[in-house]
Amino acid sequence: MASLNGRTALVTGGSRGIGAAIALRLAQEGADVALTYVRDEQGAREVVQKIESADRRGIALRADAADPAAVTAVVGRAADALGRLDILVNNAGIGVLGPVETLTLADIDQVLAVNVRAVFLASQAAAARMERGGRIISMGSCIAERVPGPGGTLYATSKAALTGLTKALARELGGRGITANLVQPGPVGTDMNPADGPYAAAQSEMTALGRFGTPDEVASLVAFLASEEAAYMTGSEVLVDGGHAA
Repeated sequence: MASLNGRTALVTGGSRGIGAAIALRLAQEGADVALTYVRDEQGAREVVQKIESADRRGIALRADAADPAAVTAVVGRAADALGRLDILVNNAGIGVLGPVETLTLADIDQVLAVNVRAVFLASQAAAARMERGGRIISMGSCIAERVPGPGGTLYATSKAALTGLTKALARELGGRGITANLVQPGPVGTDMNPADGPYAAAQSEMTALGRFGTPDEVASLVAFLASEEAAYMTGSEVLVDGGHAA
């Protein structure tokens, strides 16, 4: 894989799980990395320490993805602190699951604010700061490709919206040499959805490989998309789902 030496990155929701793995992998590939968090300040500090142990610069910035002003501002803060911004990873997201008739207006507003509006605003702000060779990588979900059962209407809606956003960004920014791609993870073992949790067996059975993925497996794909080796990939939806959509 091509090195990310000299590159800078912002990973939203980078204090734990997939976001933390992505932040660390980008640092291991040579990038300086800023990450955002909302409540898990200790987790964010631990990720920064690991980034610094990889001899890269790490910065933790508090920003609530539900706050539009904070989303836009944190992109500028990251770019200013790192000196530039080359890579944006829109990883922060939330899930509200349940029968469609039980979902409230507050649920809808919250999920769309974090999973869609924040991605749009961060991408918009990043595009204004990026130079040729910039990368915008957003995290979708396998549930946008194949909804396995009831209860995921709102979450699937929010993640499916990122397909249109990613393709439109690719067209909008391609002339400037900036790529935009969407990663669709399958079941991945995190503290929010542990591979040994009560719902893990059913999720594993839905994949062709019969198992959960790991945050590091997702992070490796993101690192590739951030690299020069992926310079001719844009507007793509890339599955790392263990065959969930097969």
